[in-house]
Amino acid sequence: MKKRMLAIAVVTLLLLCSCTNTTPQTPVVSGKKMGDLILVGFSQVGAESEWRVAHTESMKAALSEENGYELIYDDARNEQENQLRAIRTFIQQGVDYIVVAPRLETGWDSILQEAKDAGIPVIVIDRDIKVEDRSLYTTYIGSDFYKEGETAVAWLEDLLEKQGRTEDTIRIVHIQGTAGSSAQLGRTSALERGVSRNDNWEKVAQEPCDFTRAKAYEVMSKILRRTKDIDVVYCENDGEALGAIDAMEDVGLKCNAEDGVIVISFDATRLGLEYCLAGKIALNVECNPLQGPYVDAVIKRRQRGEPIEQVKYINETQFDCFTITQEMIDGRGY
Repeated sequence: MKKRMLAIAVVTLLLLCSCTNTTPQTPVVSGKKMGDLILVGFSQVGAESEWRVAHTESMKAALSEENGYELIYDDARNEQENQLRAIRTFIQQGVDYIVVAPRLETGWDSILQEAKDAGIPVIVIDRDIKVEDRSLYTTYIGSDFYKEGETAVAWLEDLLEKQGRTEDTIRIVHIQGTAGSSAQLGRTSALERGVSRNDNWEKVAQEPCDFTRAKAYEVMSKILRRTKDIDVVYCENDGEALGAIDAMEDVGLKCNAEDGVIVISFDATRLGLEYCLAGKIALNVECNPLQGPYVDAVIKRRQRGEPIEQVKYINETQFDCFTITQEMIDGRGY
């Protein structure tokens, strides 16, 4: 009888213990509970253009508290030194991830080594960087800027062939972005190769304008005081294209792919596409700023322990003045 009562007591105790453990334990990844907010420090290069504003808003929306994040945002005001200070502060704050949209390609080895030593993964977005040790950052998410430039140059070659101008001297003004940025280097390299393979193409001016409308207007105005004999203006973003167009229209030049100056731009912002619809920008190659969801996906995959590709180019397209419609513009996300 005593043995029977003891057996019943043991079974009852086991059942009670089982009941208290029916709630599954929250999984822990990288020392954090999955239910905790992921702390991310984001160093944005600045707010120099409509594109950059859309880029920032995409990041803030994707790395929101509702989506499982706490975001520390820093605007570097287009100064690399400010970015280095921000990243060092992020390291001191013990963030889980650092995201940086770098101003320039170089100058990152030391600070990224500090982040690596602290065990903090770094995600580079928008513009890529060059470091001796590629393992210093987890991945690059952004555009293939050389491919963008090649798209623009190939389109220009095709247009000039259709217009029967393959033997005519084509005088090109090149308005560059921030010198040393990967966007500038890639788009510039593509144009320079285009000039080298087309003997009739001639660069009459090449000036950096920091991706801003005001600087492009100033620089283009100075160029126009030297010469108005211009066939193509190759601008490395929409802001620069708008500034260059303003300057040309001020002196009576017409911007039109058929009977005026051919203006090529990059970004495909809403305003840039409106200028394309009006025929003032002949070609606008997209540089997609909606990179927040890509960053979110990479972080979530890493949290799950899944492999991450070293380079993730985002999907992009192009628009020209001959085929663009208002419906295309209205359907854009930025």
